[in-house]
Amino acid sequence: MRRADRLFQILQILRRARRPTTARALAEELEVSPRTVYRDIADLMAQRTPIQGEAGIGYVLGRDFDMPPLMLTPDELEAAALGAQWVAEKGDAGLAAAARDLIAKIVAVTPERLRAFVLEPSASVAPPFARPAEGLDLVATRAAIRRGLKLRIRYRDEAGRDSERIVWPVMIGYVETARMLAAWCEMRADFRHFRIDRILAAEFLDLRYPARPAELRARWRAHLAAQSAAKSSATASSSPGGSSFSKPS
Repeated sequence: MRRADRLFQILQILRRARRPTTARALAEELEVSPRTVYRDIADLMAQRTPIQGEAGIGYVLGRDFDMPPLMLTPDELEAAALGAQWVAEKGDAGLAAAARDLIAKIVAVTPERLRAFVLEPSASVAPPFARPAEGLDLVATRAAIRRGLKLRIRYRDEAGRDSERIVWPVMIGYVETARMLAAWCEMRADFRHFRIDRILAAEFLDLRYPARPAELRARWRAHLAAQSAAKSSATASSSPGGSSFSKPS
């Protein structure tokens, strides 16, 4: 790897990290020695790059630092194209349109010599499967999640029993053959995952739930982590590779 490319990669790693990154971790990812990383970090700091930290503790990149948004490698371009293609094939109508617009914008600002990595990527998404009718407007649901609004849903469970519930939507999840709605269920007083194709009807209520969306999402993730820990300590009776969204309420 050229030194200029390595410096760029260091900035990329620090920019995506959520906590201080040690020189050893940087060295392992870049396949160089920690001494090389220390030297590169010193050079970047000498160029007034806002890197904070020190050897043995870790480094963070200042939040005010910015790089040109499309200094992308061929692999990054293909990753963006593949992700956008997946959303265009499997997302709701609003996300699908946004994914196609995203690809057009990336192509427009990508140098001509790199456009083939977007227009003719070496990886592709399988054709979409036939999706059953759904009783939930996902565009409106995403808006409700952002605003922290409740939903009233009529839901049919796996045994064919119908119930009406008020839920606090947290996240829309995508698994291989279905979409799932993660939500706090007032009836169960707990988090539940609902298959969207089993939601028969939904009403969007003008009622905010008593928590910030980010706080509710953090509680849901903690719930998933607790479930995962419980599964890992149980016997190997559960199927491997299951999704966190795989068991609907």
